[in-house]
Amino acid sequence: MFNERITAWMERAEQVIEGKIKEIDRIIDQNQWKVIRAFQNHKVSDYHFSGSTGYGYNDRGREVLDLVYAEVFGTEAALVRPHFVSGTHTIGTALFGVLRPMDELLMITGRPYDTLHKVIGKPGDGKGSLQDWGIAYGEVALLDDGAPDFEAIRSRINVKTKVIGIQRSRGYSWRPSFTVEQIGEMVRFVKEIKPDVIVFVDNCYGEFTELIEPTQVGVDLMAGSLIKNPGGGLAATGGYIAGKSEYVELASYRLTAPGIGGEVGAMLGTTRSIYQGLFLAPHLVGQAVKGSIFAAAVFEELGFVTHPHWNDPRTDLIQAIRFTSDKHLIAFVQGIQQAAAVDSHVVPEPWDMPGYEHPVIMAAGTFIQGGSLELSADAPIREPYIAYMQGGLTYSHCKLGVLTALQNMIDRGLL
Repeated sequence: MFNERITAWMERAEQVIEGKIKEIDRIIDQNQWKVIRAFQNHKVSDYHFSGSTGYGYNDRGREVLDLVYAEVFGTEAALVRPHFVSGTHTIGTALFGVLRPMDELLMITGRPYDTLHKVIGKPGDGKGSLQDWGIAYGEVALLDDGAPDFEAIRSRINVKTKVIGIQRSRGYSWRPSFTVEQIGEMVRFVKEIKPDVIVFVDNCYGEFTELIEPTQVGVDLMAGSLIKNPGGGLAATGGYIAGKSEYVELASYRLTAPGIGGEVGAMLGTTRSIYQGLFLAPHLVGQAVKGSIFAAAVFEELGFVTHPHWNDPRTDLIQAIRFTSDKHLIAFVQGIQQAAAVDSHVVPEPWDMPGYEHPVIMAAGTFIQGGSLELSADAPIREPYIAYMQGGLTYSHCKLGVLTALQNMIDRGLL
């Protein structure tokens, strides 16, 4: 299928990463068993998969789903719903749930992902953003090595600081994603300064990449998307919020209405796929992580700079690869699209995508629109030219995507 040159690159990379792949398999096993135990402890049965309509009162499947998620993530409560339209919506719901006018949100991991900028907004912007409602916002830039600036954080926390925000994944930035252990260090640090502060984590892309989750090291509230890791490639939409009961309840009032919260919400036939997606998630996340490791090993051999390196610890799905020109970047992303099972004939081009500040090119030949657990790649067209590859429901598909991208680059005289 590929010429000897590309096949040799593949074989050398697989030899190099063999030990790392076995390490990922051990993580898959532990997380898979953890999810199954949660299903067993809450006596999940086929009647829990029945749909509900209208108000959705007394939907036992929905109620048990929340309990299963809470156990898996080690929290007091969880809110798992198809009514969340994206990770940004889920994060916004959690923040609006716990913040009030005159409170402050302080992000301690630098500038957050592009789509959250409009949620934060500006004072008096008239858009209903956090700052439009009188909620103050601040952020502490990371140090040059990507680590939190603890001294700056100490000096920045004040009496109005209600929520400390942490973005686990790198987003569109050239910095390490934060491990659960590092997040635990941040939690301990800020709680020593202000014990009653609420620590919130954007957990998108991170679920099941490690043996424990941020809520198991002191995080009070956490949110993520079901069309990323925990949906297991089957959940067609939705998100989750997990954490302390009082904070999850406040978020539920924002999703529906005060006094109603999570007691309603028709699941409309989505329950089975959300349960089954969670069951599959540890294995499929592991497949995607293996694909990222493979991609890093191949491109490092070819002289490109990657982040993380193939042998670095993994705490999310995202593999960043830095190219020397926009031509390399576009050829890579278009090559990922060519390897898709869905829409392989489509040629992605950069465009002004809503919520982003630069033209973005996205390869997304997925069964679920925007499903980031499936093989995809995207990049803002700006210097430095960095592609962000994520997902892959099977390791074989990840490899095909990388090799097809290489072939596309060769065909254009870029390699």
